[in-house]
Amino acid sequence: MANRYKKSVVLFLGLSLFSFIVYAQFFDQRQTGAQKVGQVVDQFNGVNVYYNGQISHVSGRNLTKDGYNLGQKYQCVEFIKRYYYERFKHKMPDSYGHAKDFFDASIADGHINPKRNLLQFHNSSPTQPKVDDIIVFSWSQYGHVAIISKVSNNEIEIVQQNPGPNSSSRATYPLIYKDGLWKIDNFRVLGYLRKI
Repeated sequence: MANRYKKSVVLFLGLSLFSFIVYAQFFDQRQTGAQKVGQVVDQFNGVNVYYNGQISHVSGRNLTKDGYNLGQKYQCVEFIKRYYYERFKHKMPDSYGHAKDFFDASIADGHINPKRNLLQFHNSSPTQPKVDDIIVFSWSQYGHVAIISKVSNNEIEIVQQNPGPNSSSRATYPLIYKDGLWKIDNFRVLGYLRKI
């Protein structure tokens, strides 16, 4: 009787483990609505924006053929680094870090950020943001980055990967010019980076 009980427990645990593994694999390849993780949801200047499922989801590291680290699939950082690599052949000297690490507040406005080898502008700069700039937000403990896709005298549009649940790959923010300074009207914007 005890032997039969042990076999039942082992069988139950084995089936539970098997079910968990199948569920985990399904969850990793999940679909939310009509979108699947890794599916193209947008494109800007020929560079794809991929669906990530959840903000914290990671599908492995994306490396170029020559080994340059683009980041974790399909986080916001992976998109902006892939965008700069594909569009400008730009490799950042420091290819690691969270989104908010892309902006260094100790660097003066309009000077080179050596970790990224890009010009850096603070939010409230005499230099107007322009298309292809990387915009850096202080959202959450990790921050967020995106590419500026449109600029007018009173608004910018961004294209982003992994914007969060129920959010679009595109968003707009007011742009204000006052006292000789351009400010993107969102308190979380730290600044923007630009190819030299």
